[in-house]
Amino acid sequence: MTDKVVVITGGSRGIGRAAALAAAARGYRVVVGYASNKAAADEVVGMIEGKNGKAIAVKCDVGHESDILALFKAADGFGTLGALVNNAGIVGKSGVRVEDMTAARIQEVMAVNVTGAILCAREAVKRMSTKFGGKGGVIVNISSVAARLGAANTYVDYAASKAAIDALTVGLSHEVATDGIRVAGIRPGLIDTDIHASGGEPDRAHRLAPLVPMKRVGTADEIANAIVWLMSDEASYVTGTTIDVSGGR
Repeated sequence: MTDKVVVITGGSRGIGRAAALAAAARGYRVVVGYASNKAAADEVVGMIEGKNGKAIAVKCDVGHESDILALFKAADGFGTLGALVNNAGIVGKSGVRVEDMTAARIQEVMAVNVTGAILCAREAVKRMSTKFGGKGGVIVNISSVAARLGAANTYVDYAASKAAIDALTVGLSHEVATDGIRVAGIRPGLIDTDIHASGGEPDRAHRLAPLVPMKRVGTADEIANAIVWLMSDEASYVTGTTIDVSGGR
């Protein structure tokens, strides 16, 4: 058990929600970052507090630096930061080819999925690095199997943003390896969450399930289990790598 704080962006739904509950079960104080759905974030906090855990919900659109600064300021008042789960992410409308993408769409995806993740990592490093008087910690970046597959004819911009996250994991891990900070990533495969609905294709994961060697979609809990393992001392020699949690796809 630990009294350390974990900041989870996009913590009100899907993988972030499952990660928040799993981290709380292991003793973390959880800062649930959410972009707009306050009711869902408050529900996660209520579930954690209902099991004698500690959590707060903080509104944070990671596409805006000011929101990120406010998120980490709230975390500062909650305890000692020990982990960051860079989970917040968006997709544009599914099925749009690159020649039909607008600059506005691409910029929005990159602002949230890439710039937001890097800025969150920046704030976490400032607090956790032993070089700055911190006690060390872990950053877990949520990528996607799309980074390897490219998501042609679906959302290449999203895939490209997640490939950037893979690069962030490697580069940052090397920078902070002697600062007491581990940086690792997870590439979820087809997971049963509502991110597909936000892209206009709610049944996408189940429709593509036959392409998965295990012939099924994954669950948010299965991703959360990998996240909290990476956050734990059991993964103390794991850094600079990204794990596929994808049923073999």
